[in-house]
Amino acid sequence: MDRKHFLGLSLAAAGPLAAGAAASAPLVPAKIDIHHHIVAPPWLAAYRESLAGLLRTNPAVANWTIAAALEQLDRFGIRTAFTSMSSPNIWGSDIEAGRRLARACNEFAARNALDHPGRFGFFANIPLPDVESSLTEAVYALDVLKADGIGMLTSYDDKWAGDSSFFPVFDELNRRKVTVFVHPADAACCATVVPGVPQIIEEYLFSTTRAITSLLVSGVFTRYPDIRFIFTHAGGTMPMAAGRIAGLLAARPDLADRFPRGPMYELGRQYYDVTSSTYAPNLAAAMRFAAPGHLLYGTDYPWVAIEETDRNLTAGGLDSGTLSAIFADNARELMPRVRR
Repeated sequence: MDRKHFLGLSLAAAGPLAAGAAASAPLVPAKIDIHHHIVAPPWLAAYRESLAGLLRTNPAVANWTIAAALEQLDRFGIRTAFTSMSSPNIWGSDIEAGRRLARACNEFAARNALDHPGRFGFFANIPLPDVESSLTEAVYALDVLKADGIGMLTSYDDKWAGDSSFFPVFDELNRRKVTVFVHPADAACCATVVPGVPQIIEEYLFSTTRAITSLLVSGVFTRYPDIRFIFTHAGGTMPMAAGRIAGLLAARPDLADRFPRGPMYELGRQYYDVTSSTYAPNLAAAMRFAAPGHLLYGTDYPWVAIEETDRNLTAGGLDSGTLSAIFADNARELMPRVRR
């Protein structure tokens, strides 16, 4: 690490007062951001027109650069950020275009990680629901580009994450013991549930809940036990809905082989980031729901300002051990790139 980055991280980790925190705020280690987006030029070129409105209201996305991202990492004491593509991801109606976009974005992310060792890792895109191309891209990304895992969406067209047509991809990812980062997407079912309310405001939370339920009911969690799934936004509404969902599913004898140790066991052993979920009731529910060691720090930068996550976490009365676990320790146990 060069001197500038070392000083930036040291000051950020040891100086919560610089961010306006109370004098009694516990010290935290250099952080590991599991939910950090890059704005790859090929992706921006493909979606600039459809995202015009969002880009006008979010200059951090429109003006994203690697230099700006590094400045944010240093400012907030983030040692390593694992990057992924936000929605809309690389899937579209043109299959060949999706293949090319996945490859271009993955190579951009890999170059970024290579050019800035220790500062970035990445989850590679795969062009689901094109299964054959997804397998090809996953192998290339993991073997050649050295991706840290695979990114996928909560749904593709009318197929949710646990759709059986995706099982060949899960077969390969399970064989390799891959970490899979699942990001919400606009769902085909729910474009105008509440008129005037974009899906990103509330439907993304329900999309994540539906994707988790889909993976549970289809038996993916049990059938592929060596895939480590990470779900964003503390699992959407799952921490609040899990009891009802698990109770009703457990009463179904025809589904017993899908979760022989019970639905709550399978739900609890997955991983969840706390992006946009550090409001006290959200965080309390997530901490009671996920297994110890399975909550991860994530910021959603540049779509969400990093201080929004940090402010609530550091001011929420959590002890230093819990903060250390969420900010960095849990990710170190999960991600080889940052393992001690």
